[in-house]
Amino acid sequence: MRIPNRPAVAAAVALVSVLSLAACGTGTGGGDPAADASGKVEGSITFQTWNLKASFGDYFNGLIADFEKQHPDVDVKWVDQPAEGYADKLSADGASGTLPDVVNVTPDLVHPLARAGLALDVGKAAGQYEKEYLSGAWKGFELPGVEGVYAFPWYLNTGPTYYNKKLFAQAGLDAGKPPKSYDELFGAALTMAEKTDGRIAMLAGAPKLEDFGRYGVRLMNEEGTSFTFNEAKGVELVQRYKELYDAKALDAQALTSSPEKTLHKFLTGAVAMNPGSAYDLENFRKQAPGLYQNLGITEAVTNTGHNQMYLQGLMVNSQSRQKPAAVQFAHFITNAENQMSFAKQVTIFPSTRGSLDDPYFSKDDGTLGTQVRIASAKSLKNAVNYVPAVYSEQMKAVLDVAVAKALQGKQSPKDALDDAVEECDKLLRQG
Repeated sequence: MRIPNRPAVAAAVALVSVLSLAACGTGTGGGDPAADASGKVEGSITFQTWNLKASFGDYFNGLIADFEKQHPDVDVKWVDQPAEGYADKLSADGASGTLPDVVNVTPDLVHPLARAGLALDVGKAAGQYEKEYLSGAWKGFELPGVEGVYAFPWYLNTGPTYYNKKLFAQAGLDAGKPPKSYDELFGAALTMAEKTDGRIAMLAGAPKLEDFGRYGVRLMNEEGTSFTFNEAKGVELVQRYKELYDAKALDAQALTSSPEKTLHKFLTGAVAMNPGSAYDLENFRKQAPGLYQNLGITEAVTNTGHNQMYLQGLMVNSQSRQKPAAVQFAHFITNAENQMSFAKQVTIFPSTRGSLDDPYFSKDDGTLGTQVRIASAKSLKNAVNYVPAVYSEQMKAVLDVAVAKALQGKQSPKDALDDAVEECDKLLRQG
């Protein structure tokens, strides 16, 4: 199981207009965000997850049984949807008024539901629980253009950065001190290109929106109505990547890279650093034992001190007839004890305060798997979700094209980013 960087949300553009009709009479901008979720915890509720039942059926059935034992007047029905078509399923359920009471979502999936008034503002209805969660996770469900918090944070993930110690040493770089800031990264990349006559690049991919965020670029205005990644710091980032590209410190195929392609480049020793996750370790061990023996693990490079957080949450249907039970169940699934037990079932990380200090996430036993877990947990303590919920696949493609033009010298970095912001803002207004 993996938390994708950008879940498929093909239905998102049409979702808001469709759901606005379904939410007619509930108001706008979050519907009835202060809806009273107090009262007796009773009734039948439906809990919907996303591609979890096949691997974790016994685990979740046990959790549900525990909740029902604590609340004997509540009956929980669990349904699990496949990953493929999940956004379309949410759209159809929202339009027909059949959304489950508690729904597994990501920020981009809950955003149109919140705008349509179908997601409960848990910041108002259950704000007493905010202190139980990491600040970055709670804020991850604050959405552009919609005041409130629209899901309980659930499990998290992020990636450490992997590097090839042997390639670092061959380039005269200290393998014990991998770069932590972008200045250090760019300096090391240029050194590696020079020392290897351009045969080994430091990186395999061009910058994505997350990289702009980690560099310290403001991505949107406070109102969430316009993108701002074309500000001076964003232009500076692209210009510095162009210097890498010209010096062969960035892989020649970086402009058409994908996570799978960049991973392959790292596996084959064509590049020296690559972002990844704990899931990659087994690939390294099986497919590239030489790399595995020389594998370095470090936190993501940032100027901000905050890595990118990928997060899942549990939304409560604002029109549920059993809000008290739905809120209590969503909180139960996401409380510290249950998140910790889930994290020991699969490689994910809890969003609850203090959980990442548990020895499971902090005690090094010398194995690579534990080192990855420790690096990821340390990073997640103050990680943030840089990618705005309104950032669509179309917008992602627009930025990719703009960066490619700038790196190839077809446009200046400023002109390319100005055009990209203009096009993304146009897409934002259409959505």
